[in-house]
Amino acid sequence: MEAATGLPSAVGRALALLEPALRDAEPTIHDRYLDLVGQRSPRSTGPAQDLMLTGMVPAIYERWWRPALGRLAKGVFGPGMAEEQRIARLLLGLGRGDGVLDVACGPGNFTREFARAVGPVGLAVGIDASPTMLARAVRDTGAPNVAYVRGDAVTLPFRDRSFDAVCCFAALHLFAEPFPALDHMTRVLTGGGRIAIFTSCRTRSVPLRALDGLAGARSGMRMFDRDEITDALRARGFREIRRRITGLTQFVGGRLG
Repeated sequence: MEAATGLPSAVGRALALLEPALRDAEPTIHDRYLDLVGQRSPRSTGPAQDLMLTGMVPAIYERWWRPALGRLAKGVFGPGMAEEQRIARLLLGLGRGDGVLDVACGPGNFTREFARAVGPVGLAVGIDASPTMLARAVRDTGAPNVAYVRGDAVTLPFRDRSFDAVCCFAALHLFAEPFPALDHMTRVLTGGGRIAIFTSCRTRSVPLRALDGLAGARSGMRMFDRDEITDALRARGFREIRRRITGLTQFVGGRLG
């Protein structure tokens, strides 16, 4: 189905959620995603983020790269990709007709799961800075209720109170400014909106804290202290905060207001 603008309906719906200054009369559609970045490149936080902008990682991300790194950080017996997706859906409490934003969506493997959960009336929007990731996401997505946006995943380009749920899995620790990013995730949520985060978590062991801190510094990945994310959510008005720590990672969720 086409929207009145002539854009695919999901892209048209995502366009309506942008800040007014960004809603051009003729928006840039590149490879079937809305491109707000053009030739500009995002500021790098280190080698880990640089790899995400290459053509190599998107090709192997969903099947090998992300599961292997996730298992390493979470421990051999930590949750796999399917379990991560289940945890995300539970933390977000998605229902039919919801609007959900997948921040730093990569190749869209979570975005597509969210689209199934919210149904045809709902909307799943994935935002990422990597054109190679988004090209893969568009290629692998056939659902009519999914839209992808190339844009700044820290300073989100969407209007206040645009989404019922926001997910940021395996990305917050790569952001140069993670707490301003949390500010924007909070800003775009409706009252009672839900957030789900999967990110790093430092160990309690003093020797291991030095080791994980060094590894994070070398790669550009931030290792969050144990209560840093939960405290940050509370300070931003979230309640019903839940957390699950596994290895050097944590799943955190909460409800706004």
